Amino acid sequence: MAPRDTRTWMWLEAFEQIERADRLHRQFFRLAPGQRQVPAWEPPVDIYETSDDITILVALPGVSPSQIEVAVEDATLIVTGVRPLPSSGQAAVIHRLEIPHGRFERRLELTAGRYELRQRDVVNGCLVLTLGKL
Repeated sequence: MAPRDTRTWMWLEAFEQIERADRLHRQFFRLAPGQRQVPAWEPPVDIYETSDDITILVALPGVSPSQIEVAVEDATLIVTGVRPLPSSGQAAVIHRLEIPHGRFERRLELTAGRYELRQRDVVNGCLVLTLGKL
């Protein structure tokens, strides 16, 4: 994850917008409800890198830490879990439902190398992961 070159910043931003649109498309046009193994949504992330580690913030509002699984396979970080529909919304008339719920999965390709999970916290609705470079 090299620092952004100002000459290519505009193109990187455009690519990220397309990626976000693709995630929204998959979220709203997902497979039938009976397909529970298929993730319903992908949480947004922020990634910061130093010479010693990578810090990843995964936005997971309303997700209990016990519902989150984290794995590092080769150079891929995989975050999975479930955000249940709040119990107050199950017997109510829903006027707006913008925060995704159901099974989620986010796969992030890391730069080639070996990593260890050094820290895992949930702070203000965000999963904060620190991966140490080995």
